[in-house]
Amino acid sequence: MADESGAGASDQPKASSELPAIDFSTFVLSLSTTALYQMGLLADPETHEKASPNREIAQQTIYALEMLREKTRGNLEDEEAKLLDSLLYELRLRFVELDA
Repeated sequence: MADESGAGASDQPKASSELPAIDFSTFVLSLSTTALYQMGLLADPETHEKASPNREIAQQTIYALEMLREKTRGNLEDEEAKLLDSLLYELRLRFVELDA
């Protein structure tokens, strides 16, 4: 029987008020931001310095997003699917431009 006093609530991790709620869109946006950082296109938010591009790691992050798209096909809301497709398009374009 559940205790109405809130006992047991400490068993659940509390979300930090500074972080946004995690949903599918937030997760894929986070991965795409990571890929842009790995490509040396975004600065570190703390140091404000760009990292040297690491093509292999960036490509692996893009592959992870592609895998998510395949594994979730047919299970996403239309907006989530559009977001994932547009992020992948943008990341691939930026990845190819690294060589230009």
